[in-house]
Amino acid sequence: MSTRFEGKYAAEFLLSEGNGSISREQVVIAAAAPAMVAGTVLGRITASGKFTAYNNANSDGTQTAVGVLYEAVPDSTSDQKAVAIVRYAEVQQLELTGYDAAAKPELEALGIIVR
Repeated sequence: MSTRFEGKYAAEFLLSEGNGSISREQVVIAAAAPAMVAGTVLGRITASGKFTAYNNANSDGTQTAVGVLYEAVPDSTSDQKAVAIVRYAEVQQLELTGYDAAAKPELEALGIIVR
C-alpha cells in the first residue's frame, strides 16, 4: 500500500485576520512565477507590479516581502489572479514557504505578525 501526503490547504498558515476581507487583496501572479503553495511569502516585481515568490537575494523588487499567498497557484504560462494576505493578520512561521529573517520586519510593517 502506498503512502500519500496531503499538500497545504488554503489559509492553513493563517491564525487570524482582520474583520471582513480587510486583510486580503486580489493580486496578479506573474506568468514567469513557479507553482506556489498556500503560505508562500510573496514579493512584487517592480517593473510590472505583479507578484511572485519572495527572494531576499533578488534585486527586481521581489527581495521585499509584501504578503502571503492565500491558496496554491499552479505553474502557468500566463498571468493568473490569486488572493494574498497583505495586511493585518497573524500567521504561523512553520507554515510559511520562503520565509526568512529579513522578511519578518517587512511583514510586520504591513501588520502581518509572524508567530
